Amino acid sequence: MKRPAFQFSTRTVVTIGICSALYGATFMIGIPAGPDTFLKPAIALLAIFGALFGPMVAFAAGLIGHVLTDLMSSGMVWWGWALGSGITGAFMGLIYMHKKFDPHSGSVTGKQIGMLTVYGVVGIVLSLFFSGWFDAVFMGEPTDKLILQVSVASLANIAVFVVLGLPAVLGYSKRSAKSSNLTINE
Repeated sequence: MKRPAFQFSTRTVVTIGICSALYGATFMIGIPAGPDTFLKPAIALLAIFGALFGPMVAFAAGLIGHVLTDLMSSGMVWWGWALGSGITGAFMGLIYMHKKFDPHSGSVTGKQIGMLTVYGVVGIVLSLFFSGWFDAVFMGEPTDKLILQVSVASLANIAVFVVLGLPAVLGYSKRSAKSSNLTINE
């Protein structure tokens, strides 16, 4: 049975901690794609966390994981980008709110994968525009650099989401559907 999306319990806190650590560790892995912009496989994890645990866990994992990575790599947190990671996770987690969406039991339809795709793409684009705006307004970053950064990061994140994130969620659901048909013989 699927847990409520906004239930805050010990299990939720532990899940957020584990997901944040995983996201933060994998967020350090990237292939250069533009100025201060990388193709990050970690984006796929936000789709997985969102689909499996909901928007609250995915938001916290994105935000906390990004903050941890910033602190470990440069000692300075880029709050606009950290919040952007959280926003991306929250959007991807919106699919969890659909009543019949349950990848744990293998209950995922093509329409729901389509909705996850829309939520993910919209979340990526909106969060990166927010991050760019935040950097321009509060960090004094040059606008022309940010336009290029946001454009390249949007394309890179969408590609990772579509190539790695969606198949991972679908694969998990299909595997869960097969294993949920097991019965106990006495």
